[in-house]
Amino acid sequence: MSVDCAKIASIPALFLDQVRQLGSRPLLGAKANGLWHWLSWSETENRVLALAGGLSRLGLKTGDRVMLVSENRPEWAIADLGTMVAGGITVPAYVTNTISDHLHILENVQARFVIVSTLALAERLLEAAAQASTPPTLICLEMPALAQAPGFDVLSWDQVLTMGQGTEDDMRTRAGRLQRTDTACVIHTSGTGGAPRGVTLSHGALLADCLGAQALLAPLGLDDNLFLSFLPLSHSYEHTVGLIFPLTIGAGIAYAESLDQLAANMVEVRPTIMTAVPRLYETMRGRILGALHRQGGTKEKLFLTALDLGTRRLRGQRLNPVQFFVNQALDVVVRRKVSARFGGRLKALVSGGAPLAFEVGSFFAALGIRILQGYGQTEAGPAISCSPPGKIKLDSVGPPLAGIEVRIAEDGEILVKGEVLMQGYWRDPAATAQVIDADGWLHTGDIGEMDEDHYIRITDRKRDIIVNSGGDNISPQRVEGLLTLQPEIAQAMVHGDKRPHLVALIVAAENCGAAEVAHAIERVNTRLSMLEKIRRHQVIAEPFTTDNLMLTPTMKIRRHVIRQHYGEMLEGMYR
Repeated sequence: MSVDCAKIASIPALFLDQVRQLGSRPLLGAKANGLWHWLSWSETENRVLALAGGLSRLGLKTGDRVMLVSENRPEWAIADLGTMVAGGITVPAYVTNTISDHLHILENVQARFVIVSTLALAERLLEAAAQASTPPTLICLEMPALAQAPGFDVLSWDQVLTMGQGTEDDMRTRAGRLQRTDTACVIHTSGTGGAPRGVTLSHGALLADCLGAQALLAPLGLDDNLFLSFLPLSHSYEHTVGLIFPLTIGAGIAYAESLDQLAANMVEVRPTIMTAVPRLYETMRGRILGALHRQGGTKEKLFLTALDLGTRRLRGQRLNPVQFFVNQALDVVVRRKVSARFGGRLKALVSGGAPLAFEVGSFFAALGIRILQGYGQTEAGPAISCSPPGKIKLDSVGPPLAGIEVRIAEDGEILVKGEVLMQGYWRDPAATAQVIDADGWLHTGDIGEMDEDHYIRITDRKRDIIVNSGGDNISPQRVEGLLTLQPEIAQAMVHGDKRPHLVALIVAAENCGAAEVAHAIERVNTRLSMLEKIRRHQVIAEPFTTDNLMLTPTMKIRRHVIRQHYGEMLEGMYR
């Protein structure tokens, strides 16, 4: 059951309205002890109102910040909604954050409460909270064993829910006072270029983004949908598209166990919609091709034929009668089996967070798996544009969503306007003024163009442009994208600002040596201009990961961290 997001005052109002319509239907699902367990809309509401009441009785006032540190699970959604029902502001934080990261966020937003899930995460939060100028109250799903009193309150999740019993009517009244202009959350950017900033988003911004998503996906059917949530909910992309948007259309949400179990979870829950970042699709493509190559024989030949014929159709090439018949047969022999690996009910995969390589998008499209490539920024709710299911252009990120204005500045920068825009960076008006001009346009920092259908094509990242010593502009993302499409290369970072040519740090794919990597770079260089060619490279043993802080939680490389760590090696390639 879809709700008109233009007429709803707040996210809690949306949720409570949907409960009245969908009470007994399953909403939140997670797997435990080998079985999937579901909370209905009504059961979820009971926990949301109890948490809101508990927070209120503990002293939460309207506008107080509640930091949320948890892996994806039903309690994440309950904590987010409960905080907002009580009039608080949710501040999600990545589970990969260090103690200093947590301390930075605590100090930045002056959080009154922190809700944390596991013992390991609680221990990290205890250290950060102990160093905070105003220590918060910790609410733990798993209670840590405390050797001594930490100097601030540490309560269990169940304690707080028990405290909130009997406050349901008061909490509904409090939720009813919220307006679209009230702040819903402060989401910190993932820090690809430095310290994360808190992006302040209103209820109206999130609802406006969902309204655009409803119009986009309406042709696929908005009833009886099930989302499989995998990306971290602390990222604005999954928070809006993987949590708030499903609430607006009355969809269920299943939380994937892990990356290793993702393929199995898709078969088990049979999702209709799933969101992910391009890196996941690249990995899936690589695993499928690798497994087929190892199998060889007839299966590999049939698969590659389906891929070839599907790609020809994508390019608008006509198939001759024999090819047409073979392609029809391969729908049953190959494509139906591929669909079954995704659960068999998939309407669309939605890609966002980074550019999707054309080769990756066309790979899935040729196999009958629809990928809708989107574009956005945390500062814009975050979704700005997305390919509509009826007219996908794989080299673009689609037209702007309904209600969002986009124009291209004289220097090619993409500018965005609408209710989806952030209210500003938390406690940083100077930084806000740098990205939102006096006329209300968000300067995205992305370079792009629009075609005659108003489809946006991202051509570069303004802040990531390499300007070599000759004054030429080079896109590192383009070169890195071509490198990582090679089966011998798992990860790459290109370097060359103020230098005469480009060099690269390479993480080799499993079981690939230096010679194989060198041959792969030679292949890529044949497709690059003289300015873009990789002149020297180094194969490094340690991959870029979230643990070593060289990847953001959404799999973007942190260039400044990598340059700091490998600075001497990068400089050595120019000697």
